[in-house]
Amino acid sequence: MARPIARWGVALGGSALWWWAVVRLVCVPGAGALEAAVAAGGWGLSVLPVHCEPKDQADGAVDAKRWVRAWRVGRATTASPHHRSGAGSAPS
Repeated sequence: MARPIARWGVALGGSALWWWAVVRLVCVPGAGALEAAVAAGGWGLSVLPVHCEPKDQADGAVDAKRWVRAWRVGRATTASPHHRSGAGSAPS
């Protein structure tokens, strides 16, 4: 129970700090580099992909060894190659 409370505390504290910096940048003529750095850093954190997970644990993830085998073989597909124009189709 302590971990979620601490997580919420950090999130609310960081949000309050970010809003303080943004309001100071907008309202106070003498706002400086500290407020700008806090505002830019908070915005930068907001665009991070925070819901990422390791590739091997992701739903629908393809094993890396499968890609290596495909590149080594040279042709990753068994589909027929496209015919040249005017060549017609080969008998099946």
